[in-house]
Amino acid sequence: MARELTPVQKIEQSITKKYRKQLWTPFMNAIKRYDLIEEGDAIAVCISGGKDSMLMAVLMNLLSRYTEVPFTVKFLVMDPGYNKSNRDKIIENAATLGIPITIFETHIFDVAYTAGESPCYLCARMRRGHLYNKAKEMGCNKIALGHHFSDVIETTVMGMFYGSQLQAMIPKLHSTNFEGMDLIRPLYCIHEDDIIAWSRYNNLEFIQCACRFTEAYHASSDGIGNSKRQEIKQLIKTLKKNNPDIEKSIFNSIHNVCLDTFPSYKSEGKLHSFEERFKRV
Repeated sequence: MARELTPVQKIEQSITKKYRKQLWTPFMNAIKRYDLIEEGDAIAVCISGGKDSMLMAVLMNLLSRYTEVPFTVKFLVMDPGYNKSNRDKIIENAATLGIPITIFETHIFDVAYTAGESPCYLCARMRRGHLYNKAKEMGCNKIALGHHFSDVIETTVMGMFYGSQLQAMIPKLHSTNFEGMDLIRPLYCIHEDDIIAWSRYNNLEFIQCACRFTEAYHASSDGIGNSKRQEIKQLIKTLKKNNPDIEKSIFNSIHNVCLDTFPSYKSEGKLHSFEERFKRV
């Protein structure tokens, strides 16, 4: 007689079996392709409470138990000023997924909301700094964030359309302010639609972005509001109707940049011109 699986085991099994091709395989591909995890790493898996970071926590928990490259994980939740219902939902979901979380408080929302211009930029920088600091305090050498494939291509298009630059999102980077600390993105090759499908299959409900600045597009009739990212999501969805491979093309393009065809580019903060090469010919 087959052993009855626990709720946590059923959720984990949905990743390794039903959604293996959509979730587990691209997760492992990113780990290996970009060399995200090394033997002896102590990784702080940063959980915001949304579907992406929660899935990442389950994936990293699974990998830490079965990997041939030993590493340790700690599951870190920073409370930037969540209301009680959001905080309780994070705790409830972590228990449902079998994730032992550590929560610490900050007052980032209060500071960012009164910052005037660029509150989102300030909030993001402050979050990152607090996470690095807490992770280092806990003995970790890496933090893992839940940015996925869709975030990568949307960021690339947003940079072109609204930032006047060709700028992508790399799968790992060194911290410039916290020596010896790295940031990794284990969901780099996982599509957002597949995360949503997995969540629905398991009847899981996660918090949306808890920031009041993004509440407008959740409440708007078109699902966009004033969010440029939501606008880009809709644009890509429209383009997919005529070109189903549009997302793959954008993703592959950031891996095949031809610098020789650009009139200028930046590297390590320094601007370079094609004339530097032109004069040498």
